[in-house]
Amino acid sequence: MSATSRRPRSLDSLAEDMQPQLGLRERKKLKTRVAIRRATYRLIAEQGYDATTVEQIAEAAEVSPSTVFRYFPTKEDIVLTDEFDPFIVAELRARPADEPLLESLRQVMVKATRLTLEHAPEETIQRTTLLVQVPALRARMMQSMATSSRLLCQVVAERTGREEGELEVRTYSMAVLAALYEAAVYWAERDHEDDLVELVERSLSAVRDGLR
Repeated sequence: MSATSRRPRSLDSLAEDMQPQLGLRERKKLKTRVAIRRATYRLIAEQGYDATTVEQIAEAAEVSPSTVFRYFPTKEDIVLTDEFDPFIVAELRARPADEPLLESLRQVMVKATRLTLEHAPEETIQRTTLLVQVPALRARMMQSMATSSRLLCQVVAERTGREEGELEVRTYSMAVLAALYEAAVYWAERDHEDDLVELVERSLSAVRDGLR
């Protein structure tokens, strides 16, 4: 096997493979989002977050500033968003119906974390470092989590027979996402020396067991 064939696929190509139902137009949109995101991370690595402007990102990605804003309402969104939400929802729906819900979530979140570390380790480290360093990113993260929570609520409601708008469903879903967020921030605060997969499992165990 050649070195080229052994090289892991990028996270972007993996995201496209994880959504085989996408039509040509949606695949083009995905490629544009990917180009913008790659340009952003490259510029931030070179000159820092605050010094990187949307105009510079647009030029580096070979799109117009209006295109950047069409895909990402704020600069913070470029850093915070990824293509994993549809994958997570699909994986959760594929888990055994009689499996405890939190165990299904643990299996899927651990798998997503392993894929991220395998295919985009540098981007993952950069993103979590920025979360710790940039207050605007932490503030925007709460809004991003609310969007992801709505998707997770759908699956939680399906599995539990509840309504997705119920307070308990919304609370449970947000608790899971908060656990993942805290695992990522803790990882970055400790200079990425810990095993992120283990931290994710520890955080989800805290949701399940509380503080004994």
